[in-house]
Amino acid sequence: MIEPEAGGTPRAEVQHRFDYDGLVVEHLNWQLPYGPPTEAVLLKPADASGPLPAVLALHDHGGNKAFGWRKIAQIGDDLHPIMVEHRDQYYGGVSWANELAKRGYAVLIHDTFAFASRRIRLADVPRVLKGDLEEVHPESVEEIEAYNRFASQHESVMAKSLFCAGTTWPGVFLAEDRRALDYLCSRPDVDADRVGCAGLSGGGLRTVFLAGTDDRIAAACCVGMMSTWRDYLLHKSHTHTWMIYVPGLPRDLDYPEILGLRVPRPTLVQYDEEDSLFTLPEMRRSDQMLSDLFTKAGSPDRYRGTFYPGRHRFDLPMQAEAFAWFDQFLTR
Repeated sequence: MIEPEAGGTPRAEVQHRFDYDGLVVEHLNWQLPYGPPTEAVLLKPADASGPLPAVLALHDHGGNKAFGWRKIAQIGDDLHPIMVEHRDQYYGGVSWANELAKRGYAVLIHDTFAFASRRIRLADVPRVLKGDLEEVHPESVEEIEAYNRFASQHESVMAKSLFCAGTTWPGVFLAEDRRALDYLCSRPDVDADRVGCAGLSGGGLRTVFLAGTDDRIAAACCVGMMSTWRDYLLHKSHTHTWMIYVPGLPRDLDYPEILGLRVPRPTLVQYDEEDSLFTLPEMRRSDQMLSDLFTKAGSPDRYRGTFYPGRHRFDLPMQAEAFAWFDQFLTR
């Protein structure tokens, strides 16, 4: 997995700073060496003092590339109707990054390639691929739905393009998430020794690669994105995005073993028993693999795999467990 050169610690610019719902909100952007500026939000308690524990909150895929950080964070009372529906479907009706920040954390949420501010601009796409699609009213429901259909249909084109450029989609994710982590750890209001990351689905995928390969992640929570390469191969390749695959990697590491590279650092994996993206036997097999890894390392208490009834989601009971996990390992 080769990461593109994404520069050093980003020089974040604060576009707006204000209080909202008991939190200080910093609306940020930064420029990577390639592509449009990254938009991000930093949330922390309004009464916070001293370096805080922090979490890099990683947004999902959800078949919706028109949105990024707005899927899991809220900085005003007016939510886009698509985000209201998204929150209700996947997150128990709340913006979980806000809920975590209220517990005393600095929480950073950033758009990643190719979502929201980091999405593919239609003006840069040849007509043979985009047809008559144009970006005129990017906040309209109709245009968002049309864009998401286009983005879904051409994931294979993007994946092939990244292969030709000598990288992979997980490689790009990892490069950009590392830069966000660089920035978060550089802030004077953050304790860089107490930083975690978490995400559902596509955010869980990003958690696997980031937490598995970066020692700065002191505690991790992967939600609704854990199974085996065997599951993808034999049962579920048709349900998954092109964003998962790294050619050749399964010869060396099964998918759970990527996250297992972080042993013995605290690692929580939450499984949805009726998740249509995976088969339950292979989810249970991946859980056993991770449990065995941590046991062999002499730290069985640093891994927890929890199975929840129901479909693909990160609802309120799951959030409660994840937040308590971070409290246990990141707060003093």
